[in-house]
Amino acid sequence: MKAALVVNSVLPDREANLASILAMASEAADKGVDLVVFPEAALTGLINNEHPARDLPLGEPIPGPATEKLSAFTRARGVWLAIGMLERDGERLYDSAVLLSPDGAIALKYRRIQPQWHGRNADPFVYCQGTELPKADTPLGSFVFLICGDLFDDAIVQRACDLRPDWLLFPFARCFSDGSHNQERWDREEAPQYAQRVRRVGCTAFMTSYFSGEGLHENGLSFGGAMVVSGDGTIVETFPLGRMGMLVVDV
Repeated sequence: MKAALVVNSVLPDREANLASILAMASEAADKGVDLVVFPEAALTGLINNEHPARDLPLGEPIPGPATEKLSAFTRARGVWLAIGMLERDGERLYDSAVLLSPDGAIALKYRRIQPQWHGRNADPFVYCQGTELPKADTPLGSFVFLICGDLFDDAIVQRACDLRPDWLLFPFARCFSDGSHNQERWDREEAPQYAQRVRRVGCTAFMTSYFSGEGLHENGLSFGGAMVVSGDGTIVETFPLGRMGMLVVDV
């Protein structure tokens, strides 16, 4: 399988972000990939601030306008596409992800189970978590999603492991508290921890984080970067922090 892990740049304009996502997905398809993977909350960034009147409009229904445009793309280009996005379901908001098939169908939808995508004081009737951890069987193999902090929850990781997937889709968003893009620190302290957590799942993981610059709420900051990690915890390929772009790999 040939996959593209895209690090898109997230700006305050959601429509501009979606246009950029479609352009980068098209660039990946031009490279002959089977699968394109985008980060967590790729349309908006994690800029929720625990004020429902502001945050609920950040979410979109699934299916909805964004997934319809992305599905049209996967049908036109014949690729699989995975993306994280804030999902609105009535008056509830979820940190979700979808896998779209080459025929435009939603092959897999996941709502993050681990709650730290929002603050502890967030209204639990608005800022919600999923409970299900589904698996999709596809011609490329079987897929599961975990999103960001899910990977560091032992119970959630064990549930993923028990499903025995072939591939782990891992959209995430990370920043350092000082706002830096410290590659040396990431390589030394952080990346090995992620790799060891992937080892506990036991399958190859496609991991990508969005890149944001100044101008977003601090909760939206993310330093980018992408990795492919094998099921034995070996870091196979990486894309550097601090810029947008894509990592294309044959696995």
